[in-house]
Amino acid sequence: MWYHEHSAETGLAPAAIWRVLRDVDHWTDWDTSMRSVSLLGPFGVGTRVSMTPKGQDAIIATIVDARENERYADETQIDGLTLRFSHALTPLPGGGTRITHRLEIHGAEADRLGPRVGPAITEDFPEAMAALIGQAART
Repeated sequence: MWYHEHSAETGLAPAAIWRVLRDVDHWTDWDTSMRSVSLLGPFGVGTRVSMTPKGQDAIIATIVDARENERYADETQIDGLTLRFSHALTPLPGGGTRITHRLEIHGAEADRLGPRVGPAITEDFPEAMAALIGQAART
C-alpha cells in the first residue's frame, strides 16, 4: 500500500464542510483537478460517481463510506490498482474542523507504482483543500 495525506484546519463546523462534500455534482466549483463530476444515483454508499480529471478520460468511482459530518470516501479501480480517496472531518476542541484528505493506493503493484503515480495525483491536495474550505465558507 502507498498513501499520502494532507490536513488543514478551519473555523467552520464539520456540517459546513460536509454540505460541500456531499454536493458531488458541484465539485468542479472547488476541485480544480476535475473537468466534470456527476453523481450516478442517490448520494450514499454504493453509488457510482463519474469523474473526468482535466486532461484525462472519464473514470468511475464508487462511494464506499459516507458518514454525515464525519467522513466521505470513494474508490476507483485503475489498471489493477484501487485508489481510495477520503476526507475525514474531525471537530476541534475549541470549535472548527480538521479536514484530512487522504489517498491510499492498494493492489499487487501498489508498493512499486504508488510512489510513481501517487505524488502526481496528490500534488494539488493543498490547493483543493483551501478551495474546499473557501467553498464551504461561501455556502
